[in-house]
Amino acid sequence: MAVVFQKTSMLTDTPFHYCPGCTHGIIHRLVAEVLEELGVGDTAIGIAPVGCAVFAYNYFNCDMMEAAHGRAPACATGAKRVHPDKVVFTYQGDGDLASIGAAEIVHAAARGEKITTIFVNNAIYGMTGGQMAPTSLPGQITTTSPYGRDTAHCGFPVKMSEMLAQLDGPAYIERVSVHDVPHVVAAKKAIRKAFEAQIAGKGFSMVEVLSTCPTNWGLTPQEALKWLKENMIPQFPLGVYKEV
Repeated sequence: MAVVFQKTSMLTDTPFHYCPGCTHGIIHRLVAEVLEELGVGDTAIGIAPVGCAVFAYNYFNCDMMEAAHGRAPACATGAKRVHPDKVVFTYQGDGDLASIGAAEIVHAAARGEKITTIFVNNAIYGMTGGQMAPTSLPGQITTTSPYGRDTAHCGFPVKMSEMLAQLDGPAYIERVSVHDVPHVVAAKKAIRKAFEAQIAGKGFSMVEVLSTCPTNWGLTPQEALKWLKENMIPQFPLGVYKEV
């Protein structure tokens, strides 16, 4: 019988700890498959965040480091400059990247650091109890905005892809989603392009992936996928924001 699918060698056999319906697992698989298909598994260095993906170093079958909260781009900068022949990536959530790590990601992008960032945006702080994040939607109910995000009081969601695309340093920035199969396929293509930009030495690259958090959204996995499609995509339009 012909094999039509098998687990990528760039993921370990450690079971994921993510909640049922969380799309982190899908994104992990896409990143791992791209690393394997590009043949860079032996030279890859990943930087794990503080957040739901804090244990990513147990899952990716390559050299991994754990960064302080938000500091993954700084760690990646050091790794890439010391080992310019390596493929270096950060894997970060919206609380990690867009809040406490906003300075690090902005300046890594502005410098054109030849690293790749996988930015998982689920519009909430997942690990710490479902608090409002920089990317939480207007009116979105969280544990710290129980009546919904009030933009008059808390401001508006931060659109990282649009913001970083204005800088001269980035070579490739795209926002994708993983709420259905066609978008999962498109997300993998974007992740591959981002790594190819790094390998070609073009500069900083980032793929923002819209993701679900059924637990903290208070929805079933199926409802969460629908909520992402109907609410997050209008707020965070998909597409390529920069390509050089």
